[in-house]
Amino acid sequence: MDNNIFGYDHNNTWVHQLTGTSKLLFFILVSIIAMISYDVRFITLVLILSLIILYQSQIKWSQVRLIVKLILIFACLNLITVYIFSPGHGAYLYGTQHIILHLGYFTLTKEQLFYELNLALKYLVTVPISLVFLITTNPSEFSSSLNHIGVSYRLSYAVSLALRYIPDVQRDYQEISMAQQARGYELSKKGKFMTRIKGVSQILIPLILSSLDKIQVISQAMELRRFGKNKKRTWYMARKFSRNDYLTIVLAILIVLLGVWFMKIDGGRFFNPFK
Repeated sequence: MDNNIFGYDHNNTWVHQLTGTSKLLFFILVSIIAMISYDVRFITLVLILSLIILYQSQIKWSQVRLIVKLILIFACLNLITVYIFSPGHGAYLYGTQHIILHLGYFTLTKEQLFYELNLALKYLVTVPISLVFLITTNPSEFSSSLNHIGVSYRLSYAVSLALRYIPDVQRDYQEISMAQQARGYELSKKGKFMTRIKGVSQILIPLILSSLDKIQVISQAMELRRFGKNKKRTWYMARKFSRNDYLTIVLAILIVLLGVWFMKIDGGRFFNPFK
């Protein structure tokens, strides 16, 4: 069951050994430059690098299967929506129109396909980096890293609690689901789709109630310990930078500079192969 839990997974890879601050800065810098650029060459290079880092972090497919499927579904729906509402946006951006299919308002062009390819790569490029960051970073260390870059420690601790709670919610869902199946509700793939939907809806109410109960317990415990009384606090999980941390930040800066260089030679954010 634990293999299906999306959350922090302790391991001994070089990625796990990095501090949360260096991983957070790498994630923020690389994500921003990847979102700004529309150069397919640059985005592809960043995607390959992020996949290599994902592989070296030794994250199992069972740990991220659900979240990756949801992201892919969302990405596909968004690409379809972009085409439906603006099928000529690619031709407008690149200044040319190479028609593939004449479909009236929905005329398909090479420029539109290239534009949506860039969008798809943008969705994909941040997925490995974000998964590596979330799964290889201890939530307490993550809150410490947020505080170190200037975020209020109250907000940092709230984010840490949210990350810690993700595996708990999934575990509660599985336990409630097994209890419902023991009472005769078919929630597995063997059951009909509408039956499974109905069963899932019956799980949500006890799941929400149990979550609210846990939130109340945690908030009361924090109040009893006078959390938030002082303006600053120390962090038990805070660590000093190692050589790899500095190299990670340098790599992030180099990626940003490379993205800026690509935009300079392209004359803007968009790489136009149709000129």
